[in-house]
Amino acid sequence: MSDTAIRLPDPRRLVVSSSPHAHSGEDVRAIMLTVVVALLPACLAGVWVFGPRALLVLAVCSLSAVLTEAVLARLMQRPVRLSDGSALLTGMLLGMNLSAGTPLWISAIGGVIAIGLGKMIYGGLGYNPFNPALVGRVALLLAFPSALTTWVKPCGPGGWAAPVDGMTAATPLGQFAMAGGWIPEQVLTVAGNPIGLRECFLGNIGGCLGETSALALLIGGIFLIARRLIRWQVPLGFIGTVAIITAIAHAAAPDRYAPAAFHLLTGGLFLGAFFMATDMVTSPMGRLGGLIFGVGCGLITCVIRLWGSYPEGVSFSILIMNALTPLIDRWTAGKPFGSVPAKGAAS
Repeated sequence: MSDTAIRLPDPRRLVVSSSPHAHSGEDVRAIMLTVVVALLPACLAGVWVFGPRALLVLAVCSLSAVLTEAVLARLMQRPVRLSDGSALLTGMLLGMNLSAGTPLWISAIGGVIAIGLGKMIYGGLGYNPFNPALVGRVALLLAFPSALTTWVKPCGPGGWAAPVDGMTAATPLGQFAMAGGWIPEQVLTVAGNPIGLRECFLGNIGGCLGETSALALLIGGIFLIARRLIRWQVPLGFIGTVAIITAIAHAAAPDRYAPAAFHLLTGGLFLGAFFMATDMVTSPMGRLGGLIFGVGCGLITCVIRLWGSYPEGVSFSILIMNALTPLIDRWTAGKPFGSVPAKGAAS
């Protein structure tokens, strides 16, 4: 063969496979279990504040989610992949969106809805357009509004033996909505006792299990960012937008709107920003798209909190932005290497 002839490699030494050809070494199971570990501090904080009843709600939600995925996978003649940890994580996130006083049968229904209508109906992991845990939470809120908006007072470790039934109290966001304005002595209270933003940051307040300790959620979120499992643009855009808009609103009408610190440290903002809006399947793929997604979540959350009829808007904002994720990806997608503009290609 001459030197100018085309030499082809030995086909027996070629390995033909689809992209991507570079692998980080982590699989779905490793990623999901890492997120579970990052969520554990917030789960433990919820159990610490509300007692064993909180652990029971988390266990029921997780078990119902896992069992639902196993049953539906069998019925749909799909492989049962419970070991990847995705169903467990969905159940834990659903439990973190519920109160410790939520009836266990309602918690179990939430797990069924989250997996059945939020995940498996679309084809399983990787195909769901909406966050499954939020689908379950919003469905329960619409079906059982009274049970989903009945909160228990934080009991602390010394009050674990106290019965949950009858120990109801409004969340700080709920008290703010009922007060009709920023009246700290009416809003920042737990069981009639005044509290400060420090208690809100540490978690000694009522609400969902994921509304307790902003500190524990922050620790888990920073851990996920450090492991590069979530994009920092999403929580930054989410939390930053809420901080800016609420600060402007409070500066314009301090007697009507609460300060930004109150909105940041109460409600499900940190849980949504770090653990739900950053879902790999339902959030944009690029950095710019992630920032746009986070800003949109923050904007909708502020609109609902400040001018809507619901005191909280994190769940609704994330689900709405989930629906816009394909459009955001289309708008922010970069050009493939070597691509030629349409006009140039035509010429």
